[in-house]
Amino acid sequence: MTPTPDYRTLLLDAWQEMRQMRLELESLTEANVPVAVIGMDCRFPGGANSPEAYWDLLQNGIDAITEVPSSRWDWTAYYDPDPDAPGRLYSRHGGFIDQVDQFDPQFFGISPREAVSLDPQQRLLLEVSYTALERAGQAIDRLRGSQTGVYVGISFADYAKLSLHSGDLSRIDAYSSLGNTHSMAVGRLAYVLGLQGPTMQLDTTCSSSLLAVHLACQSLRSGESNLALAGGINLMLSPEPTIGFCKLRALSPSGQCRTFDANADGYIRGEGCGIVVLKRLKDAITDRDPVLAVIRGSAANHDGQSNGLTAPNGQAQAAVIQQALGQAGVAAAQVQYVEAHGTGTPLGDPIEVLALGKVLAQGRSADNPLWIGSVKTNIGHLESAAGVASLIKTILALQHRQIPPHLHFQQPNPYIPWQQLAVQVPTQLTPWPSLAHQPRLAGVSSFGMSGTNVHVILEEFVEEAVDERADKQINTEAIAVVNPPPPYLFTISAKTRPALKQLAERYEVFLATQADELLPHICFTAKASTCRICSAIGKPSRSILSG
Repeated sequence: MTPTPDYRTLLLDAWQEMRQMRLELESLTEANVPVAVIGMDCRFPGGANSPEAYWDLLQNGIDAITEVPSSRWDWTAYYDPDPDAPGRLYSRHGGFIDQVDQFDPQFFGISPREAVSLDPQQRLLLEVSYTALERAGQAIDRLRGSQTGVYVGISFADYAKLSLHSGDLSRIDAYSSLGNTHSMAVGRLAYVLGLQGPTMQLDTTCSSSLLAVHLACQSLRSGESNLALAGGINLMLSPEPTIGFCKLRALSPSGQCRTFDANADGYIRGEGCGIVVLKRLKDAITDRDPVLAVIRGSAANHDGQSNGLTAPNGQAQAAVIQQALGQAGVAAAQVQYVEAHGTGTPLGDPIEVLALGKVLAQGRSADNPLWIGSVKTNIGHLESAAGVASLIKTILALQHRQIPPHLHFQQPNPYIPWQQLAVQVPTQLTPWPSLAHQPRLAGVSSFGMSGTNVHVILEEFVEEAVDERADKQINTEAIAVVNPPPPYLFTISAKTRPALKQLAERYEVFLATQADELLPHICFTAKASTCRICSAIGKPSRSILSG
């Protein structure tokens, strides 16, 4: 006799299985939540002290590399063309930013005495993070107590030699360790702004800042953060790290970063700071934030064992790109441009291009090549800030729908099989065409000397036309014909008269480049969060360096 089925148990089992499948589906959906870049700011070589100035440098193909300025160190006292000369460096060039000794501590509630002990990397991080938030239209006072995460890449501690590592123990005071500890740099930023999300300093050398972006995206997708600051900082204040890289023979003796070129002979060190402000895309749209670009996916891995501790691993590079594509949910052929790590080393360039070709260049048509370039040819290798410099460049290229020229590419590297790969290097400003009416897509790679690799998939933001919004715009325009818009109140403030004058001058330049229809929004943002830090960047009242 056939036993009677226990329908209750069967239904319960089916319900539990459906519930588990639903949870797995929700988890998969959360992992693919797109993240919006709603603001960014930078201080890069060549006077690129804003995204606008950075784009000007990029589109005009400017090489910002110079000899080491005397304000850093006397390179003639350390120079020797022999790479084996003890205690000497053969590289006398770099990408430098101006006035790293300038800071307005009282703006951030820091006493001048404490500010002297602050690593200029901490000072610059405060300034650029503040202005990035303002560019994102965030009322900074309203962020206090919020679940805003902070993820920052920092590697070197050159400034500590003036106090902690000077050899004179009497120069160490209560502020020295706090002012030169990397974890305190991000901790101080969260403290000054009152942020209570996850806060961490990262150091995987060259991939630090792009890893910061990757982890910030994960935090947003998991709901751990609702807003995030991510980026990196790097300053060259003493010759010791450069001497070390010379002993590795990683640096170019010629003073140029010739990525992908047959004469590539190493990279040029660079410095700067870049910060992006991130939010879940759906929240950014709901909050009517400015969306500069969308991070569709990202991934990170490690080289594992390779030909050497610092040697790149092509298989690992290809794997991390494939993982990022999978998380983004896009096909390889949809990616039109990759901002390569591109250090300009004879070993690294062929390995990277072959990895790109393996994942992204297969089966491409002649009218859809994979464009590749590297900003290191413009500003040098910013090391712990290199990834975010590449990211901001790519965001700007998506916004302008143009690919900036890649410099110093005259004779293609013969170890790269160019004829077998559908890969092209732009040597002039190149229009970025759309692909079958799809949003433009780009990849950004950052591979650390430590072995940690990161790849990010970026998409241009195309706001969908909504009928209701279009009707509202038509109605608004019709009303405006009858009733012209009222005047708007534009407010600015500063703590001193000179600062107020400088701020007004900066706004004059800024407003000259903005569309008239943006004026109400600019006035609203200026009133909600007074743009004070603009007056503190570049021309403060005093110079403070210890020693």
